[in-house]
Amino acid sequence: MHEGAPTADVDSGSFRDPDSRVVRSDGRIFRVLSERGAAEWRTFAASPLFGELVEEGKLIATRETDGLDLGLTGLPSAVDGVLEHDVVPFVSYPYEWTFGMLRDAALLQLELVRRSVEAGLMLKDSSPYNVQFMGARPVFVDVGSFEPLREGEPWAGYRQFCMLFLYPLMLQAWKDVAFQPRLRGAIDGITPAECRNLLSARDLFRRGVLTDVVLHNRLERRYAESTRDVKSELKSAGFRKELIVANVGRLERLVSRLRPPRSHSTWSGYGLTTTYSEEDAERKRRFVDDVVRSESPALVWDVGANEGRHARDAAESASYVVAMDADAVVVDRLYGELAAERTENVLPLVVNVVDPSPGLGWRGLERKPLAERGRPDLTICLALVHHVSISGNVPVAAFLDWLRELGGAVVVEFPTPDDPMVARLLARKREHDHPDYRRDWFEQCLAERFDVLDSLELGGGTRILYRARPR
Repeated sequence: MHEGAPTADVDSGSFRDPDSRVVRSDGRIFRVLSERGAAEWRTFAASPLFGELVEEGKLIATRETDGLDLGLTGLPSAVDGVLEHDVVPFVSYPYEWTFGMLRDAALLQLELVRRSVEAGLMLKDSSPYNVQFMGARPVFVDVGSFEPLREGEPWAGYRQFCMLFLYPLMLQAWKDVAFQPRLRGAIDGITPAECRNLLSARDLFRRGVLTDVVLHNRLERRYAESTRDVKSELKSAGFRKELIVANVGRLERLVSRLRPPRSHSTWSGYGLTTTYSEEDAERKRRFVDDVVRSESPALVWDVGANEGRHARDAAESASYVVAMDADAVVVDRLYGELAAERTENVLPLVVNVVDPSPGLGWRGLERKPLAERGRPDLTICLALVHHVSISGNVPVAAFLDWLRELGGAVVVEFPTPDDPMVARLLARKREHDHPDYRRDWFEQCLAERFDVLDSLELGGGTRILYRARPR
């Protein structure tokens, strides 16, 4: 293959449906269909539901195409159709979402099941990995999930919906158990038995617990070793699609009522003027805005975005901004504001850069690490390095190595040891724990890895902003 020729990479997370494989080629997203997959797609595409969902922004825009060289994919030659999807600017996963994001994705999933059944269709599964966010708008991306409804068969995705949507939401709403670590730790979600063990006797009186947790767990244990064909039994008993619709409607009401606990977090009261005078806050904002306009980035990462002020500003010039923060309460608040404003070019995510999302699933390839999903043209790191280096014990040089490896320009802020916030963090440590946390060392390491184009001192020299590009 000559240099510059297009490549085609089969998505490592799409092998679970052999009838509908996702392929990335030359910045475009394709779906390669088997004979059965193509027949299911054409049935769905011919239904009024397909056009309605695309027009409403609830389903990714999709069209048939011949613009993919199948010889580059290495897939079997028995291909009966190729689709092209609109591109999601940045792929995210449920363990990076907030409570509000997972709940909205759950409600979208339930709506699609209900409307599909009413249209004579059904979804094969109920995975949150089939939902992506265009900014603060959830959109379903797996058109290969739709198939003709088979009369008499139950909703096959119910168990998956409970494990990956319902139980995580229940546990956080009622027990203040964060779902992100659990979904990150188990790609298939929380089992009925695990959920039951985490609920108390008092929780049995809560709506949905007896039906969706206790009974679900008992039935699962009963049939675990059984060879009975439950699907056939239900079909013979006259299982009707109206029962699916009623069950989905019940779950929609249940999920809609779930609310996150009223938690106060470390940074939920933090604002732009907490550490700065109003004048310095404005100077900082202008400095960052000037960098964004000058760089004209397609993708910006705002790492440690907090309330999202700088991410929102960056979105006025950049094509897309990923606003990351480790504080789920703060990020959920930001998501709620962006959703109310219908913002589609700022994606809020719960990310701790000291412990970012790794590769997960089969061979660690099904779910990609953060940087492999789209490297930023510009990374904004404001009021962050002291938390990474002091609280997270990451050497200053290693932090700058990471920024350099991302490949784009940076705006990075260094609060000196004289800064009140830094002084509080250092006071919790032993006296000689962080000898590298010094302005001269930071500037030396920065200059070894980047060309420093500009800088700005704030707070009487206790905080310095740097604009730099990688060498």
